[in-house]
Amino acid sequence: MIETSTTTFWNGLGQLLAGRTFTDLTHAFHPGQPHFPAFPNEIREAVFDMEKGDGFTAHRYSIIGQWGTHVDPPSHFIRGGRTLDQIPATDMILPLVILDITERVSTNNDATPTMDDIREWERRNGEVPAGSFVALRTGWSHRWPDADAMANKDREGVSHTPGWSRDVLSFLIEERSITAVGHEQTDTDPGLATSRQDFSLETYILAQDRWQIELLANLDDLPEWGAAVIATWPKPLRGSGFPARVFAIH
Repeated sequence: MIETSTTTFWNGLGQLLAGRTFTDLTHAFHPGQPHFPAFPNEIREAVFDMEKGDGFTAHRYSIIGQWGTHVDPPSHFIRGGRTLDQIPATDMILPLVILDITERVSTNNDATPTMDDIREWERRNGEVPAGSFVALRTGWSHRWPDADAMANKDREGVSHTPGWSRDVLSFLIEERSITAVGHEQTDTDPGLATSRQDFSLETYILAQDRWQIELLANLDDLPEWGAAVIATWPKPLRGSGFPARVFAIH
């Protein structure tokens, strides 16, 4: 009976996934990649190395939690907020909504989404569903791994990068009850804000007990609706952030 049920489940899942496209939304991390300037660089050491005669290869990685494509749980900014081990696995498979402002970013690097973008998305697709993962598509991931291009600073050292807006985040959380957000750039807040050490949008979303994925890749390969996102990461006890492996099925 158990064997029959298992076979039926796997056959059904296989039929569901047959012909689907799997898109990796993750940058491979490495020393020297773009990162928040206050964070140290990655240190990678081959503790055992077959190239040097050892029987196997094993690396030691020294990284900050917020490294490369990574997850930020509420505890990253909020005292007493949920840590990585407290986010259930059921929240790691979500319907994916793509909010696209790429065209506007191409002429204005400081662009952020507006409520008109939300209204137009819902006119085409219906209401943003509760429990969804909303990703902001800006085209910024094409600048990876050029740290200068990612930061995009002017002569005064002010960063010009796209980001979220408070009215859109408030609507998505308070009116549509989404589970998480993601974006291609380094920060939730646009560069004009982070340049003056203003991280109020990241603080806001994590204070609402939501989590986020930063530095997503390949969002331009996805439909604006109809995909599922799978976001996974290790489970450090009381962890405040970690590199994530994120992909979409569509």
